[in-house]
Amino acid sequence: MTDGKTPEELAEEKRIAVEEAKRKAAELRQKKAAEAEKPADDLELQKKKAVAAAKAKAAALKKQKELEKNESASEEPDDLALAKKKAVAAAKAKAAALKKQKELKKDETTSEDGDGDLAKKKAVAAAKAKAAAIKKQKEMQQNEAISKDGDTDLAKKKAVAAAKAKAAALKKQNKDGASDISDEKAKAVAAAKAKAAAKAKAKASEEKEELVEETSSPNQPVLDRYLHIIKQNLGDDLLEDAYINRLAKDVPTLVAKKHTYLKLAQFLKHNELLAFDYLSETHGTDFESHMEIYNHLYSYQNSQSVALKVKIDRDKPLIDSLTSLWVGADWPEREGYDLLGIVFKGHPNLTRIMMPDDWVGHPLRKDYEPYDVEV
Repeated sequence: MTDGKTPEELAEEKRIAVEEAKRKAAELRQKKAAEAEKPADDLELQKKKAVAAAKAKAAALKKQKELEKNESASEEPDDLALAKKKAVAAAKAKAAALKKQKELKKDETTSEDGDGDLAKKKAVAAAKAKAAAIKKQKEMQQNEAISKDGDTDLAKKKAVAAAKAKAAALKKQNKDGASDISDEKAKAVAAAKAKAAAKAKAKASEEKEELVEETSSPNQPVLDRYLHIIKQNLGDDLLEDAYINRLAKDVPTLVAKKHTYLKLAQFLKHNELLAFDYLSETHGTDFESHMEIYNHLYSYQNSQSVALKVKIDRDKPLIDSLTSLWVGADWPEREGYDLLGIVFKGHPNLTRIMMPDDWVGHPLRKDYEPYDVEV
């Protein structure tokens, strides 16, 4: 409570109270100094005075705090009310602005919807026009087809008449004599020869196209490089065939002769330009007419691959082992021996790897028949 006093009056009272407290504190200090000089019998009196002074100081401080509290209580409500009013006004202004913005967006949306309806109408009209044009085109095509069918029927009738006329002429010709028949045979033979020549020409053209496709492989230059290096160092009598295998990612493929198989494999590994130091795959295949060994080699130096093949006799499937060049050929060659009966000369441990040692026959041969039918 401020008892109706103005802020200036309260400030003045506060100042006076502070000065009074300072004055009393100064008096208290003086009294203490004087008491220190007085004899001991006045100590009790001095203590009482000090207690009284302390109480007076405490009462003055309490009064000062109450004045300050009353002053802040009188100022805060006014400031809070003003701040609240300002906040309410700002909130109302912001709400009005948002409302106006929403109305503007709604108007724009309405306008766009109107434009969208117009666009939809135009699109529907265009679709109808297109459908009508397509329908008209179909009708024209049907009419043309009907007309063609009529022409076809007429052509058929003409062909039948011509055939009948030709048959009658041939019949008459047969009656005229055997000489005419021989002429017809000669014509037929000539026509057959011409037809055969046309087929041969077409076949040659197809083979030429296949040859062009074969040489267009991206790995053809790689194969050509292999062949050049082999021919330059070993001659041109080591290979039975060389081609690009289209069915195996265009891998360059070398088909060695049986007696040059090991020599070519050694060259592929040890030649500095080729350096095929890794064997990733070895397997055998029974083609009934012969057996075939397939090896896939890779050069880490050149990041290139090559397939090395060799054909061997099916009745006596004997070929050199590659274990002396690539240790990875060990188990695959044993598998070829176990399942196909292929004998690899020079293999360090050519024993069965999948079937028991006493198993009869080789299960992957095309003519394999189980020794024990119940198995």
